[in-house]
Amino acid sequence: MSIRSLNDGLLLALLLLSALPGLAQQSPKDESLSAQVDEVVRAKMHEQNIPGVSLAVMREGKVIKATGYGLASLELKVPVTPEMVFHGGSLSKAFTAMAVMMLVEEGKVGLDDKISKYLPEAPPAWDKVTVRHLLTHTSGIRDFFGEDGDPQYDFHRDYSEDEEVRMFAAQTTRFAPGEKWSYCNAGYVILGVMIHRVTGKSWFEFEKERIFDPLGMTSVRLIGTDDIIPNRASGYALVNGQLKIEPWISPGWYSDAAGCLYLNVFDMAKWDAALNTERLIRRSTLEQMWTPVKLNDGSLYPYGFAWRIGDVGGHRLIQHDGVDFAFTTRFARYVNDGISIIVLMNMGEDEAALMPTRMTNNIAAIYIPSLKPVAAPPPSTTDAK
Repeated sequence: MSIRSLNDGLLLALLLLSALPGLAQQSPKDESLSAQVDEVVRAKMHEQNIPGVSLAVMREGKVIKATGYGLASLELKVPVTPEMVFHGGSLSKAFTAMAVMMLVEEGKVGLDDKISKYLPEAPPAWDKVTVRHLLTHTSGIRDFFGEDGDPQYDFHRDYSEDEEVRMFAAQTTRFAPGEKWSYCNAGYVILGVMIHRVTGKSWFEFEKERIFDPLGMTSVRLIGTDDIIPNRASGYALVNGQLKIEPWISPGWYSDAAGCLYLNVFDMAKWDAALNTERLIRRSTLEQMWTPVKLNDGSLYPYGFAWRIGDVGGHRLIQHDGVDFAFTTRFARYVNDGISIIVLMNMGEDEAALMPTRMTNNIAAIYIPSLKPVAAPPPSTTDAK
């Protein structure tokens, strides 16, 4: 082989590598920090019996660490890689909120519009429920887990959008709109129906056209329990101290706007980078999404539009988690420090909700020296999508 041919081959290889999602150039300091992250993750995995974790750390929108830990399949002993897709759980809600705000900027939806404007079949109990109430979990509409009088969703059958709306509409409300905060997956299902009716496109079609494709988020797709999906991690649940295979759920349940996506950490890094810009919506609109909701009594609750809002030791934190039957996730953005962390884990339910929170807290403290690890608060609601 000639020197020129060899150089041409090396150049082509470098070009191909540059087109792939990957790591920014690491400094010796970053390499040292990376080793500390490995220690934190592996310790937590051992402590909590977690099968596998996919993790990425971003600084100013660039990936500085992306690593897989443990196993994506316990049966086949397949290791986790950062390219693998996991159930995203309620991380999907941020995409739903973004789609709504795109329609708000275009004048097609109003935040203070009554939801009955888009759903004429809405019951009288929803007369004062607005789009804003649904985005902020302050609508008072009941969820679908059979708790405290909620309707019981049958996870082994498919529902049409109209059937879901009718099921929610048949229930009494928990409280008057804006009176309290209560996490409500049903509210985001309803927002997805609204997006469909306003745009004529399904929730996923609209998200794909306006967010996923423009950002190059090529791994993102609807969850399909019976589809053959490359790089799919298997999910597990901890039952009486033993890991069990993820329970079978109807594919139709994974088709709404509350929590139905496969994704990987590289595509979440692209999402993180976009949130540092005005590529999707204006900065003022983003800040509106990241503002705590004001309740009827004037008090503030630390939740915006599909984002939990906080301040940890003087560091502004915007984050969300997702808990599925066999997966748990967390996306934490320390926005003033320029550090973001995404954790995808193939174990779900119960105490799993606390695990990525503890991981991200401790990992953030590695990259932000003035930040001290803090204990994770217990989850206040059932966040099963």
